[in-house]
Amino acid sequence: QVHLMESGGGLVQPGGSLRLSCAVSGINFKIHTLEWSRQAPGKQRELVAGISSSGATNYEDSVKGRFTISRDNVWNRVFLQMNSLKPKDTAVYYCSVDRGGSNFWGRGTQVTVSS
Repeated sequence: QVHLMESGGGLVQPGGSLRLSCAVSGINFKIHTLEWSRQAPGKQRELVAGISSSGATNYEDSVKGRFTISRDNVWNRVFLQMNSLKPKDTAVYYCSVDRGGSNFWGRGTQVTVSS
């Protein structure tokens, strides 16, 4: 059974940093692309960053240069380092994986950027 659990969210001031973590189980972790998405109140969920099995990364334009996605294939975790946070980054952040054409999601972690 595939299971994803995010952690690391919280309240941070503009310009601050947070590191999100997602623990993944139930898959052959190292062969899968992992992704972080977010959903702000009243908005659709959007893809923020992805990392392939080879370590190739991609980012949504608004987070390029501020966010870094990484993975640990030993502990089956994917991370999202978020720097220079802005109020518009406020959202629930989710990690996800596609296995066999089905997307699996965690329950999300809230990130609030406010002074």
